[in-house]
Parts: sequence; C-alpha cells; structure tokens
Amino acid sequence: MKSAFSLFLAVFLALRLEAQGIEFFHGTFNEALEESEKTGKPIFMDAFAKWCGPCKKMAATTFKDESVGEYFNKNFINLKVDMEESEGVSLRKKYPVSAYPTLFFIGGDGEIIHKIVGGQDVNGLLRQGEMALGKVDYSRGYAAEYEKGKRDPEFIYNYVKALNQSGKPSLAISNEYLRTQQDLTTEFNLRFIHEAAVEADSRIFGLLVKNQKEIGMLVGLQAVRDRIELACTNTAKKAVEYQSPELLAEAKTKMKENFPEKAAAFAAKADFDYFKAAKDAQNFGKSCDAYAKNVAKGDAKGLHKLATDIANNFSADEKCMKMAEKYAKEAAEKGNNYHFYLTYAEILHKNGKKKQALEAANKSLEMAKTAGPPAEQEVQRFIQQLES
Repeated sequence: MKSAFSLFLAVFLALRLEAQGIEFFHGTFNEALEESEKTGKPIFMDAFAKWCGPCKKMAATTFKDESVGEYFNKNFINLKVDMEESEGVSLRKKYPVSAYPTLFFIGGDGEIIHKIVGGQDVNGLLRQGEMALGKVDYSRGYAAEYEKGKRDPEFIYNYVKALNQSGKPSLAISNEYLRTQQDLTTEFNLRFIHEAAVEADSRIFGLLVKNQKEIGMLVGLQAVRDRIELACTNTAKKAVEYQSPELLAEAKTKMKENFPEKAAAFAAKADFDYFKAAKDAQNFGKSCDAYAKNVAKGDAKGLHKLATDIANNFSADEKCMKMAEKYAKEAAEKGNNYHFYLTYAEILHKNGKKKQALEAANKSLEMAKTAGPPAEQEVQRFIQQLES
C-alpha cells in the first residue's frame, strides 16, 4: 500500500508541468470576436472579480500549467475580463454571472457554446475545454446542404475547410470531389488539394507533394510546408491511436522526404508520444535522449516537461526514473526556477534520495520567496511532508 507521502508526491508530480501556461489576448472583447472569426477558434473567457479567491487560485496554478497552456493556446482565443470593471460591466448584460469565476466558451458569432461556474483544476479545465470544442461544429450547415445534393466546387471547398476546422474527417468528401476533376492543376483545384491534404497516408498528400511548387506559388511555400507537417502529424497521431507501427514509420518517412529540416524533431516527438501511449518503458526510455536533443534542445522548459512526462508515466521503471532525475536536474540548473527545483526534489525523493531531495527543496524555497506567498506555501507544504 502506498504511504501518504507517496500519494502526496504522485499528486505533486502530476501537477508539475509548468511553463508559460495560457497566453491571454490583449485587446477588447470585440477584438477577440474578430480574431475568433478570422482564426476559427472559439473564445475562452475567464469572467472574474479581483476579490475572488478561487479566481486568484486558478490564475496562480491552473492557468500556468503547461498542458493547459498548450491546449488552450492552440484551440482558443483566451480572454480575461473583470466583470465588475469597465468593459466587464457591459458584458454582463449578455454574459450574466451569478458566481466567480464563471468560465465562458463563446463562438465567433458571440453565442455561448459552453459555460461552467467555479474554479477548475488542471484536469477539470482540460475536460471543460474538450467538451466545449466537441460542441463546435463549423460544418453543420454545410452537411445539410451536402445531403441535399449541393456539389458546386466553392461549396465543397468551404465544406472541407469547415470539417477540418471542426476536427472532423474530410478525406471522403475531398476524394469524391477530386475524382470528378479531369484537370487537377487548375488554380482552384491546386488550392483545394492544399486544404484537403490533412493526412500523410492518403492519395491527396501525394498530390500535394507532386504539385507543391505550383501550390506554393499560390499559397506560399511556407504554407505548403506547414500543411506537410500537419498531415504527417495527423498520421502520427493516428498511429498512436491505433498503435500502428506501420503508420508511425510512414509519418516519419514522409516527413523526412518532404520536410527534412524538421524531420529529426518530428521523429523524436512521434516516437516519444507513441511509446508513452503504448506504456513501452524500454523503447520510451530510448526515445527520451532523442527528444532531449531534437525537441527540448537543451531548453530548461523543454527538459522540465520531459522530466515530468517521464515521472508521470513511468514512475515504476527504475531506468526511466533515472532519466527523469537527470533531465530534472539539468532543467533546474539551467532554468534557475523554483518550480524546476521543486520538480527535481520530488523526483529525487521518488528515487529514494531523501537528503538530496531536501537540499533541492530548500533551494526551491529560497527562489520561491521572490515569486510570492503562494509559491512559498507550495514548497513549504512539500518540505513539511518530506520531513514528517
């Protein structure tokens, strides 16, 4: 049976993913709406009040978590609004709040997609974000027209784009259209191929590669390269989902052939994600050095994420935990950050090195004094548990 401290430590390790967190939009609500319409991303609005304790806690913890930042920065336009001052007062007419914080997910049309009242921890907020995105379907209107038989090229292009924005499968629609075309090299069809190439393991990806020079003249070479990377990434994700080594190999090969400058980093991350999902400690351990070299590249934040990923997923594997310790130490020394030293202390203790863990924790505490009372309290709780 696990000791109380082991359980405490496991919780700490699960929450140690720290980096820049959520990047909040600097602008008005209407400007955020414009950005939402332009990018296709819904708005995540933290409706808070200055006096609200749970609001302050979320700002100091959940919003700063790396996994939250990665997910919300990718999928939402993030906005913080004090609902008791300036613009917030008028916004309350359309977005009423009965308690703080209230978290709104809002579409580009200004309508509420999803709403939740109360503070959320990391896992809770990620779940809410996933629920909100699951309710966003840019393709709904197109689907009804498509079922009625509408097939004009501009409509099909916009339908495929809407499916892609909604994270829905679009290859069947795209292939159906392209099979009707005798000349795939028209300007419209080249643009269509660029939009439709969303998976590397597809015929359309081959068309993108074959016509990349011509497509690049229309949309820009960087846009073509970005699409190649997106398609390879989606195939790598599919490999993880279906645990298919063939798809993993295909994604890495096509990235190497068509975007060699990023191939090493791509392969390192693809292997890392694949073996982590497979719970394959041996191959995961082998992938960590490649990840550190090609993805983290000696960056303290990247190394810290690597260390916490290892500790969170392979805490029972001795070899993996030694690697976690190595990368946590490097991140702490390079980053000179109290969070990083605290993670290092936690991993040291997990590895049975209590004395060294206490030394690292005390160093973290010294640094935390400049970060404010919440940081100090966080480290002090760990030290108290460590010494008890």
